Amino acid sequence: MSTHPQAPARPDAVARRARAAVVVLFLVNGFTYTNVVPWLPAIKDDLGLSNVALGTAIAAMPLGALLTGMLAGPLIARFGSGRVSVATGLLGALLLPLVALAPNWGVLAVALFGLGCADAWMDSAMNSHGLRVQRRYGRSIINTFHAVWSVGAVGGGLLGASMAGLGVPLPAHLGGVAILLAVLSLTAARMLLPGPEHAERSDGSHAPAPGEVLRLLRRAAGLLLALSVLLMMSAAVEDAAASWGAVYMRDELMATAFLAGLPFVACQALMTVGRLVGDRLTDRFGAVAVARTGLLLSAAGLGAALLFPSPWTTIAGFGLTGLGVATLFPLTLTAAGEIPGVRSGDGVTIVAWLARVGFLCFPPLVGLVADSASLRVGLVAIPLAALIGAALAGALRPRTSTGAAA
Repeated sequence: MSTHPQAPARPDAVARRARAAVVVLFLVNGFTYTNVVPWLPAIKDDLGLSNVALGTAIAAMPLGALLTGMLAGPLIARFGSGRVSVATGLLGALLLPLVALAPNWGVLAVALFGLGCADAWMDSAMNSHGLRVQRRYGRSIINTFHAVWSVGAVGGGLLGASMAGLGVPLPAHLGGVAILLAVLSLTAARMLLPGPEHAERSDGSHAPAPGEVLRLLRRAAGLLLALSVLLMMSAAVEDAAASWGAVYMRDELMATAFLAGLPFVACQALMTVGRLVGDRLTDRFGAVAVARTGLLLSAAGLGAALLFPSPWTTIAGFGLTGLGVATLFPLTLTAAGEIPGVRSGDGVTIVAWLARVGFLCFPPLVGLVADSASLRVGLVAIPLAALIGAALAGALRPRTSTGAAA
């Protein structure tokens, strides 16, 4: 059942401009790191990294997000979700050339650490602003924003794979991408919603006094934890194609450079499809059923690909994985941002921050098993994470009061 107020006949011009701005911000966020993903095998070779070293460097991104991500809530409360989104979009763009020019593991890890910080802040801020726009529209549109993120991710993955396949120098590729992202971020800045973060909320407890914030968060701690673990498992599933798809295809299936980038592209392409229909599916079947079914599909898709290894079954398996987790981030962050009495920015930030433990732990875990046995064996952790997430999907039921399901 929808929890949004009755939709107006037509959103006003301010809301329409703000929706376009949020679309641009999600596109920027999706396009940034995904241009790097197809280059990971080349970076691994150029720097002489083992699987564990590469996995640890990749884990610097979620580590940066984990160490600094909780700053997003106070930043959003102080400066507004729109300003924070734009500023962090610019920061991410500026860090891409550093990835391209990294001469060793340390510089690569520092650059990815910075990207993780920027991504965490932007993730919370753009989702918080997207929830503001959704409330102004009076109907569910959050899945569409995440679909645009997936379009950006597919575009970034395809562009990166094409540039790698054509032998374009990595600094030239990422330098051009950085300029494009900076222009898009600055364009969005002028179209965002004005006013305070709580302007569109109607639950009567949207602007707690400073002394009340921690008390309200403690009351919602159990629900926030359940949503965080659910998103942690979903994050591990979603990240598998980005972190290991290309390496698995090249090192174990002997695929070409172009084919090696396709598991990530397939994952994001089908994720886009899932997000485009996600609002309608959720309205019809409910968030719990959609999330649980999707996670089971992800487990089955990648599990089958690992049982029957070939380039094309792997591409298909990662594609089904993306389709299965398509709605998990939108649904979980929406649930976190609508907890009665909790500021939207705080709920989204806390759940997104705790969920990044999955991004931090899973790449080194998979890499460790890969170096001890094989990457195929290491990737078994991903279907298991999907099954755990499916068991936790009940946390998505709407609440009319903290901890009480609607």
